[in-house]
Amino acid sequence: QRQLVESGGGSVQAGGSLRLSCAASGYTMYSMGWFRQAPGKEREGVAAIYAAGGDTYYVDSVKGRFTISQDNAQATLYLQMSSLKPADTAMYYCGADCTVVGDLPLGCAYWGQGTQVTVSP
Repeated sequence: QRQLVESGGGSVQAGGSLRLSCAASGYTMYSMGWFRQAPGKEREGVAAIYAAGGDTYYVDSVKGRFTISQDNAQATLYLQMSSLKPADTAMYYCGADCTVVGDLPLGCAYWGQGTQVTVSP
């Protein structure tokens, strides 16, 4: 049974850090991504990674602050988030079989249930 299960969300003050994890059982993890959705806004791509070449992609607003990585042996995707801002507050979703156009993660075929990140001023 294939599953994507996120963890690691929580509440943090601005400037703090969090690391999100996504346990990806049953997936090849060839193209994985993190997306987020804030209340009243559309889901947006945050970061993506292609396993073959290790290429990574980030939306401009998180470049230099977030790092996507994966551990294939553990079948786990990570998102290290630093220098967090209130604007980063959202539900964060892990995705599998994701598509990147230019430098922007556009969407994924499969999604987890999400983990909430709240950043206070």
